[in-house]
Amino acid sequence: MNHVTSIGLDVHARSVTAVALDSITGEVRSQKFGYSPAEIAGWILQLDSPKAVYESGVTGFHLVRELREMGVDCIVGAVSKMHKPASDRRKKNDRNDAEFLARQLMAHNIVEVFVPDVETEGARNLSRALEDVRDDLTRAKHRLTHLLIRWGYAWNEFNEDGKRRGSWTHAHWEWIRGIELPDAAARESLDYYISEVRHIESQKKAIEKRVAQCASGPRWRDRVEALRCMKGIETVTAFALTVEAGVFSRFDSARAFASWLGLVPSEHSSGERASRGGITKAGNSHLRKLLVEASWHYTRATKERKRSLYDESVPASISNHAAVGVKRLVERRRHLSCELRKRPVVANVATARELACWIWALGRMSEGALA
Repeated sequence: MNHVTSIGLDVHARSVTAVALDSITGEVRSQKFGYSPAEIAGWILQLDSPKAVYESGVTGFHLVRELREMGVDCIVGAVSKMHKPASDRRKKNDRNDAEFLARQLMAHNIVEVFVPDVETEGARNLSRALEDVRDDLTRAKHRLTHLLIRWGYAWNEFNEDGKRRGSWTHAHWEWIRGIELPDAAARESLDYYISEVRHIESQKKAIEKRVAQCASGPRWRDRVEALRCMKGIETVTAFALTVEAGVFSRFDSARAFASWLGLVPSEHSSGERASRGGITKAGNSHLRKLLVEASWHYTRATKERKRSLYDESVPASISNHAAVGVKRLVERRRHLSCELRKRPVVANVATARELACWIWALGRMSEGALA
């Protein structure tokens, strides 16, 4: 719908600055609010055919959902697609930022961001909480290991066949519990680090259980099961891909989905010179990390399909398409590694990009948007 008044909102945690531009009269109005969606909506709805925009960022999507519920036409603009003139860099304040957004909206120069509903954003938070607790667990284990190393203790046990025993196994924990440090303060520190690791491990198991419950719910189950047809993708990764994408159909092509993940090559070409470099890393870093980790599976994977033809949890068309994808990715990885002699990390990222394209196709098929 065409609008007459373009409104830019510079949103902070405790305040919002609004600037309204009337495209007919050229009148400029500005107003500062506390973070009160009702107050902001009341001011906006007094204007002639208004439409509002604010930048994507840490304030999230709460304000846009509240404004839309009150009848305000509001969108969120991709901040990475907004380029301010160099002359404005030394004139930054809330009003100028809001006016810049209003003028970009008036010029139809805003790239709109997908706004998830409450359930989708909650599922995203759960998926990201699992990644956070995994990172916390890794750091806690490193702290415990480094404490022991500083006191001269390093896990260095071997099996009967001469292979080094793995860390954080039952035998490793028994070894840690048997350590007696000579100083009382050091023993207290050791007890703290042990309890911290154990506490975070219990948190991780609880969140993984909750993720599995959500993934089996009616809203996500079909898409999660479809993505799990690809080797290297299990429930946690499939759930993260589904809830972060929201709707796979919003991406027009597989390349657009890979670009959103930051897995497409960067480019700096001009004239007759073509120059392409590493991936852009300009998208969703959470999913990019998961896909790169999943792609390592194809270094030793076979070409056989992951799921049986008689598995009724997904339609045969999706299972067959995933089987083609698995075969293609295994061949692609071997071609990059054995014939082109690409470095393992380069070959893996290239595989991750193609895996993202197959994920997009399976997601669209499960949504009924791709035959």
